[in-house]
Amino acid sequence: MGFSNKTVIVTGAGNGIGKEVALEFGRKGANVIVAEMDEEKGSTTAAQILEAGSSSLFVKTDVRIEADIKHAIDEAMKRFGRIDILINNAGVSKFKPLFELESAEWDDIIATNLRSVFIASKEAAKVMKPGSSIVNMSSTRAFMSEEGSEAYAASKGGIIAITHALAASLSDRKIRVNSISPGWIETGDYGALTNDDHDQHWSKRVGKPSDISKACLYLCAEENDFVNGENITIDGGMTKKMIYK
Repeated sequence: MGFSNKTVIVTGAGNGIGKEVALEFGRKGANVIVAEMDEEKGSTTAAQILEAGSSSLFVKTDVRIEADIKHAIDEAMKRFGRIDILINNAGVSKFKPLFELESAEWDDIIATNLRSVFIASKEAAKVMKPGSSIVNMSSTRAFMSEEGSEAYAASKGGIIAITHALAASLSDRKIRVNSISPGWIETGDYGALTNDDHDQHWSKRVGKPSDISKACLYLCAEENDFVNGENITIDGGMTKKMIYK
């Protein structure tokens, strides 16, 4: 899977899954646009990619703001002259009791997690060439829930739905669109996890950001162009478990 001289935009690449995705594409030789709201974290990710020998550019981006998304795409075109891959990763995870959740909070989560996918995909697709790829980051929360997760679950379920809608709309342009639904991906101290944490997964371990970055490489590789409009769940088998008490 070669990505040399390909240009990749990763939103929310300042930490966690987004950072690892950006770094992995950089390791594979891609030009990486780090579209991140946090200037310090975004600049650090871009610097690490540069240190690894690939080109990178940090563009301060609040994905809730349409002008910021358009600016990131414009900067990518000015710097590298092409956009081959878009990873819509930016998102917030906020749980709040149903009767305490305000409409403004709902709107903010939807704007960050779902509306941004619509805007970024539409704007990037205008300049993408045939063979390009978009990957949207959903969640297993699209399939299962706990109390207080209404806004987050709705946003992640919407991402899966808009993914196959975009795949249909962009079919004639030969731009593929897929999504990934991560389960428990530990972005903090992995060593602090317990045996019980690991054992509740069929894979007998909690996930790592690299599990998701490798899936992004697979979905964006040109030789895998028959995968389109699909959602891949990466959760160590957690979602499929049947639990009796």
